[in-house]
Amino acid sequence: MDANIVLIPGDGIGPEIIAEAQRVLEVVATRFGHSFNFTSCPLGGNAIDNFGTALPDETLEACGNSDSILLGAVGGPKWDDPNAKVRPEQGLLKLRKELALFANLRPLKMYSALAEASPLKPEYIEGVDILFFRELTGGIYFGESKRETLDDGSERAVNEMVYTTSEIERIVRLAGEAARKRRGKLTSVDKANVLEVSRLWRSVAQSVVDADFSDLNYDVVLVDAMAMHLINRAKDFDVVVTGNMFGDILTDEGSMLPGSLGLLPSASLGESGPGLYEPIHGSAPDIAGQGIANPLATVLASAMMLDHSLGLTDEARALEEVVENVLNAGHRTADIADGGETLSTVEMGQKVIDGLNG
Repeated sequence: MDANIVLIPGDGIGPEIIAEAQRVLEVVATRFGHSFNFTSCPLGGNAIDNFGTALPDETLEACGNSDSILLGAVGGPKWDDPNAKVRPEQGLLKLRKELALFANLRPLKMYSALAEASPLKPEYIEGVDILFFRELTGGIYFGESKRETLDDGSERAVNEMVYTTSEIERIVRLAGEAARKRRGKLTSVDKANVLEVSRLWRSVAQSVVDADFSDLNYDVVLVDAMAMHLINRAKDFDVVVTGNMFGDILTDEGSMLPGSLGLLPSASLGESGPGLYEPIHGSAPDIAGQGIANPLATVLASAMMLDHSLGLTDEARALEEVVENVLNAGHRTADIADGGETLSTVEMGQKVIDGLNG
């Protein structure tokens, strides 16, 4: 395969972890006989500093013409002013919107070798393997928002949560297809006891399941209950589908089960065109430039890219297996270490490369 991949290093530790992911992908290409062509583009705080916009037109064009996109992280204290007209996160939101990336996939898998890193007891996390489908381009994050001054001088702020039938259908259908390939269980999360939007979500999701996925074990859970279930019985879930805000919060909660954000990748996909792959952790400005960031989430995001965008399933499984072997061998970066020697960002990347080279 000859694939064009856009790299977006971004801010903070982004350049460090993207560099390791590129090294790993170059080895994958060599081992399996592919050609990956990399183009690096600005987005986020660095783009604001250099171009006055969080998403330069050239970056958007390059991404649209690529086969896939690998992102590091965006943002940091330098650009955190809530009153700023341009913020790093605006660039990422616009990129997702322009590329119609409506489905965010976040796998939550426990590694037995890292059981000690979790804040929960081993019996609660053993065997956890969940794939979250978060709707990404609708809901309250993209509804109308406004602030207004009232007659008494106080202010009122409004954000609208909006979903349409078609937006719900397509994400539920994608999640259903994934559940059919996994353990055959699909869970939809909503707040239908309070929100009209959630009542629409529930009825549309049920219609899709009845029509196309009656073979699945399907259930519905309220979002507040799901927040509790992720702590006390996460192993009971397989594929979980939910709206934008609920998915954002639940997956961040779930990310702490393994004990570190440095192990969890994500993918943002549309009905066509390139996918966007990234670790779910932030830019970690407090450790940027120190060479201690964990690159494994970005490496695993690369494996998702190989699978979902490039159709290289065998290569993806091989890379995931190498990562698990590296962890089983006891290699640790500082974020997942429980005392003992730790590896730098580059050293951990090299362990993955060594594993690929066999």
